[in-house]
Amino acid sequence: MTWAMFYLVCFLVGVTLSVLSFLGGSFHLPHLHLHLPHGGAHAGVGGDMPFLNFGTIAAFLAWFGGAGYLLTRYSSLVVAGVLTLAIVAGLVGALIVFWFVVKLLLKHDRELDPADYERVGVVARISSPIREGGTGEIIFSQEGTRHTCGARNENRDALPRGTEVIVTRYEHGIAYVRRWEELAEKEVVSN
Repeated sequence: MTWAMFYLVCFLVGVTLSVLSFLGGSFHLPHLHLHLPHGGAHAGVGGDMPFLNFGTIAAFLAWFGGAGYLLTRYSSLVVAGVLTLAIVAGLVGALIVFWFVVKLLLKHDRELDPADYERVGVVARISSPIREGGTGEIIFSQEGTRHTCGARNENRDALPRGTEVIVTRYEHGIAYVRRWEELAEKEVVSN
């Protein structure tokens, strides 16, 4: 096997892995999980993302192979010079992919806190009237998203559309609510 063929194979493997990775993420195809040791592989800015990961390995192979192939075919450098420049090109490609993921994709990533999605205590409006002893619907915003769910009045009284309520408990997909004014009046009286 010649050096040109070695670099070409590295390039094709790197591009193929990159395309498969992209398609797997874009179309939620079953994908390969590559688990690499985390020790010492962190670049510091990546938080929990190691520098050595599937995307950076694929980018390294593509850039290493592409640069090595072009330098072997179209330059008069010796094998050691081509290998050195190909390694540098591979590292640059891997760094670009790592930077893109860390700075642009993971920038807004945060851990989910179940308390942020707790419905008890949420202020809502009746969007479909609650009949006496029956079920209606409320609408509310949570974490920047508008939600609706079935609702019943804790007092079993009817509540008209547009009434502002507070969710006092949430069971089996139904929010139990009370008028905002009722709870506000109780708070004032108790103070």
